[in-house]
Amino acid sequence: MASIPSPSWRSLDIGSLELRAYGLMIALGVVAAAWLFSRRFTQRGHSPDLATSATVWAVIAGLIGARVYHVITDWKSFRGNWGEAWQIWEGGLGIPGAVMAAALAMWVFARAKKIPLSDVADSVAPALPLGQAIGRWGNWFNQELYGRPTDLPWALEIDPRYRPDKYRADETFHPTFLYECIWNLALMGVLLWVSKRFTLKPGRLFGLYVLGYALGRLWIETIRVDFASELAGVRVNIWVMLALIAGSVVFLLWRRGSQDEALDSESLGDGAPEHGAPEHGAPEHEAHEDHEEQDTAQNITSEA
Repeated sequence: MASIPSPSWRSLDIGSLELRAYGLMIALGVVAAAWLFSRRFTQRGHSPDLATSATVWAVIAGLIGARVYHVITDWKSFRGNWGEAWQIWEGGLGIPGAVMAAALAMWVFARAKKIPLSDVADSVAPALPLGQAIGRWGNWFNQELYGRPTDLPWALEIDPRYRPDKYRADETFHPTFLYECIWNLALMGVLLWVSKRFTLKPGRLFGLYVLGYALGRLWIETIRVDFASELAGVRVNIWVMLALIAGSVVFLLWRRGSQDEALDSESLGDGAPEHGAPEHGAPEHEAHEDHEEQDTAQNITSEA
């Protein structure tokens, strides 16, 4: 029967340098996400240097937040051996923690640089699922975070030493890393399409990302069989996804009207860069069609 084999190696030795496949995939995901974010951010009128600074802030905060979230939600795995808590090359990065920590860092960054927070949030929205889609392949190399046993044609082969005791006799499992990769790539495409097709209020594209990611992660969590901390008999990540879904729906449906721009201008402050586009609702100057008055109309327009 058809199935997806798992890699027989987890690292590459280049001389005295050991290159972990998990870390490599995370790094490639960061690079791809940073490229897409920078491209969208500069299209909004910001400098490439500012985009680079924002990326550094987000990456550092995201990695720390991702690991802290994993350790907190799976703390029983580290009980008695806390020295392994920061061995991220062995796997264990919580995406919700990365997003929350990076969002906090971006809020501080936007305040410090006096730029609209929505410029950062809506620029990074499609970039996040791109980076996550690539980074998930690190789980494939580590043979971790797979789903229940299955004999589907795309089932994932797992070596016996990486199987839970209750599934020791099973050989193939749901490739949840692949499910999440495909879901995230589709989410990225939808977000890019929406941003071009519709005019959304500030920050709403990021809200759509949170909703889309949480919906996909919710059903993936229901089929995973790896150890995870539970609350009331339910995996903690499921509770987190439900909270994110509820919060993002409220945010997207909250009709604040002009308050969006008011809150945006609070982050903007004085001396914010101009984006080269008129504000929503600003008066437009109509050019006179009369040839004799054309020069006068152009002067009026330029002065305005």
